[in-house]
Amino acid sequence: MKRILSLALTTFLALSLSSCMKKKGDQYAGIDGDYVSGTPLSERADGANFFGANVQRGHFPPVYFGFDSYEVSSSEQGTIDQVASALRSSGKTLIVAGFTDERGTEEYNRGLGERRALAVREALINAGLNASKVQTVSFGKEMPADSGSGEVAWAKNRRAEFGVTQ
Repeated sequence: MKRILSLALTTFLALSLSSCMKKKGDQYAGIDGDYVSGTPLSERADGANFFGANVQRGHFPPVYFGFDSYEVSSSEQGTIDQVASALRSSGKTLIVAGFTDERGTEEYNRGLGERRALAVREALINAGLNASKVQTVSFGKEMPADSGSGEVAWAKNRRAEFGVTQ
């Protein structure tokens, strides 16, 4: 039953996100090398929620990354441990969303966002979370946390955020 609920949640999230998209040429989806039709989601307002209505966001701080990196630094291990500890026995599904700053192509940034989400997923699994309870998604440079330009804004946008199923 939990697996069916998880699949339904994932399908709902995918459909919700795709309904916000406009038609355009094929673009990299950032997942298993697939390409999808349409344009990325419009930029969100700073602090707006990009997850579906049945996913809670904001319980945990983001994990931040260096420029052009998907390595989870030792300084971010406290966040990984906090998330793993809170969810280890909860039975809830965690969604890790990877983001980049505005520099680079759409395709490159979707791939980098995916690698960031997967790196955080791997760190969470190593910290004791069940692999079947950690999903990933990449938004690349779409939906910046800070819409400004410059290193201060870019540093805030190079991140992975967490959503927890309700």
